[in-house]
Amino acid sequence: MGLWIPFTLFAAFMQSMRNAIQSRLSKEISTAGVTLARFLWASPVAAAYLLMLYQFDPVAVPSFDTGFVLTVAAAAVSQIIATALMVVLFRLRNYAIGVGLAKSEAVIAATLGALFFAAPLSPLGWAGVVIGGVAIWLMGNAGAIRELPLKTVMTGLGSGLGFAMTTLWVREASLMLDLSFPHSAAWVLLWVISLQTLMLLVWLAIREPATLLELWRRPKIVMLTSLISCLGSLGWFTAMSLESVALVKTLGQVEVLFTLAISAAWFKDKLGRRDLLGLGLIVLGALCVILA
Repeated sequence: MGLWIPFTLFAAFMQSMRNAIQSRLSKEISTAGVTLARFLWASPVAAAYLLMLYQFDPVAVPSFDTGFVLTVAAAAVSQIIATALMVVLFRLRNYAIGVGLAKSEAVIAATLGALFFAAPLSPLGWAGVVIGGVAIWLMGNAGAIRELPLKTVMTGLGSGLGFAMTTLWVREASLMLDLSFPHSAAWVLLWVISLQTLMLLVWLAIREPATLLELWRRPKIVMLTSLISCLGSLGWFTAMSLESVALVKTLGQVEVLFTLAISAAWFKDKLGRRDLLGLGLIVLGALCVILA
């Protein structure tokens, strides 16, 4: 079994937990505030992980050229936008369906990776992409076929596109560093999270200072969100430094299994037959990738 597989499964589990917490927090805090909660305390965790790696394997500190900085900056901005759209998505439909629509990320990443990032897929891999696309369409249409909720679908696709571009740029940044996979992924993680935290803090300090106070009043849930988010990103970034984004993100759709359990146990969400079919097809698409 490739080492990228356990990292991907770990990341998917952490992401499902983070999404659940963010969904609940979105009922109390603004979209920008919930987005910041994901990154606020993650930088110290990422820095500690990097220091730990250097204690066990003290390799040289890489140089960061302009291309690297621009790539991680693009990834940071893209992930902020994608996260904000996901928070909006939570308010449009229930938790499980919101996550399911945002998982269009896997389909988009596979397509863009094959077209622009030299990451082609096998026929079976493309079958997984097609199956995932059908699943997203089913989940975006809870009623009759002609009643497709365009706002929900477009928000989900926008979130998916943002996350897809983030992952593609993260992999590109990792490949720019002349380091082994754990160190390169850790450096990219620290750069991206630090930039995101700085940008959001400045934005909220100018536009929504009251939101910063609301986050300060909820230290436990904010710290938990940041910790789980950082662990999830660590898994994603490491997996993507080892394997193509298309394979990692398509396998990562097993997150829906964790999402279903959390949705039923925590949020008491009820899913229709079309929703369950869509979630099942997402899992089938992920299995196609494993077999490919």
